[in-house]
Amino acid sequence: MAALSGDEQVQLKSLIDAIQDGRIVILGPIRQEVLSGIKDLAQFEKLRSALAAFPDEPLTTLHYEQAARLFNLCRSRGVECGSTDILICAAAIAMQWDILTYDQGLLRCIRALRTEELMP
Repeated sequence: MAALSGDEQVQLKSLIDAIQDGRIVILGPIRQEVLSGIKDLAQFEKLRSALAAFPDEPLTTLHYEQAARLFNLCRSRGVECGSTDILICAAAIAMQWDILTYDQGLLRCIRALRTEELMP
């Protein structure tokens, strides 16, 4: 396993602190997306079990409607966002959450939405 960069070490510490403080939430679509990438059944079960410690944050119609509005806003700015990425952004805005990610697609959406100061 490769050594973590300085930025990765900072993010890992932030993640550990957030877990210890009980500030981590997960959305069902994130759980599905993460687990969908695991081909090995043993690894899938290990990760599924680890993620079970974090209950899914409920999503409402308003989250989905906000996601659609944000999707259209990003598209009007020439930024394509995936369904899950924009739903994460909508929930984060509604709940005033920070998003900890390395996902380049999600980061593009966040940058596009920060121009309106929508994202924390």
